[in-house]
Amino acid sequence: MKKQKLSYAQEVCVKSAGKAMQRAAMIAPGARIGVAVSGGVDSFVLLQVLAIRRRIVPFPFEIMALHVNPGFDPHSHAPLIPWLEQHGIAAHVEVTDHGPHAHSEENLRNSPCFRCAWLRRKRLFELCAQYRLTHLAFGHNADDLVHTFFMNLCRNGRVEGMSMREPFFNGALQIIRPLLLLEKSNIIRAAKRWKLPVWSNPCPSAGNTGRSDMADALETLCGVYKDARRCIFNGLARWQMEKNTSRDF
Repeated sequence: MKKQKLSYAQEVCVKSAGKAMQRAAMIAPGARIGVAVSGGVDSFVLLQVLAIRRRIVPFPFEIMALHVNPGFDPHSHAPLIPWLEQHGIAAHVEVTDHGPHAHSEENLRNSPCFRCAWLRRKRLFELCAQYRLTHLAFGHNADDLVHTFFMNLCRNGRVEGMSMREPFFNGALQIIRPLLLLEKSNIIRAAKRWKLPVWSNPCPSAGNTGRSDMADALETLCGVYKDARRCIFNGLARWQMEKNTSRDF
């Protein structure tokens, strides 16, 4: 990958991910990281950032892009293939029927989003086992942390956010979220500067979910007090950082 001068937003993304990875001790020498790439801006920036940090971290680790197309548009991931080839990143790309199935009459007991996400996560776990990956990285960001916290509180009465590092299958696989300290605005600006071939979400439920409703509600809340959004984020980020760095994995 050709080295280039980074913009402010790009530097924020690379340095913030590095801070999270160090503080949460996300990876160790020889780590094999599967990056869950949906095609959205968050996961694409995560892939780019990890490719850069691979040159910075003082020990070797591998990355592999994992794209599970939900099946609404079997060709939506076409821009991803040449980008991966250009940057020399290994990948597994497949088309499924997860999306149409989740929106069909076969799935009456669960919401379409829950079912589709469950199927995708299950398949990603299977791919991690198939390729002997030690880590699975998701592109969840600071906005996702805030939304998840309030959804857990309002829906289930749980004071719970999103872990930066979490073991699965008795520690055989680590879920990591290197972008969890990054605000969405910086991610969007960095993606534009990197000219990442992000594609739009073809899901018919996009923008009409419980998460999008919570985002709208928080917009109203943040309009009541000046700097409310930043204060909420900073408070949750500190809490999540302390929680993750104090856990004994």
